[in-house]
Amino acid sequence: RTLEALISEGRINPTRIEETVGRIEKEIEEIIEGYGKDVTLEYNLQGIHPEIVTLLGKLYFRTSFSQNVLIHSKEVGMFSRMIAEELGLDGALALRAGLLHDIGKAVTAEVEGPHAMIGGDIAKRCGEDPIVVNAIAAHHEEVPFTSVYAPIVVVADIISASRPGARRETLTAYIKRLEKLEEIAHSFDGIKRAYALQAG
Repeated sequence: RTLEALISEGRINPTRIEETVGRIEKEIEEIIEGYGKDVTLEYNLQGIHPEIVTLLGKLYFRTSFSQNVLIHSKEVGMFSRMIAEELGLDGALALRAGLLHDIGKAVTAEVEGPHAMIGGDIAKRCGEDPIVVNAIAAHHEEVPFTSVYAPIVVVADIISASRPGARRETLTAYIKRLEKLEEIAHSFDGIKRAYALQAG
């Protein structure tokens, strides 16, 4: 964004570069806050710590296996709520746990450790419900589940990550899967040729 601004303005010198970087950094911070606030309003999250709002906004700029992490988190929140409500549980609590499950990914460049554990620590420090804290920390099963909401978030996370079209894969992996499907067909007697046309 800084380079685009400098090029469009046509004046590039050391002082101008520093000014532009500072201005763009402020703009990015405002954009991040905007994304975070939009999510909290969309899902009617009450009493959410400002740090978590910022972290949610930062997730918009992160991808995992080419899947946008904020969009993924929103899906996990929705799936968690649906599953919880089907089981007669608190849908709002499940939504919150699912939505916040990947907040640790927003700081993995600055903080060492698994993102689930980092996210759990952040949620605890920001006063989230212990059920939500555990669901975040346990969503990769690095800590034991302390409530039914943690496995709900695990299931919702898997659904979001594995649904068709959620994550792009490399052409090589796709071709290997096509070949594997053709191999399966060839393993049956009487099959002379097999053509896998789709593998996803």
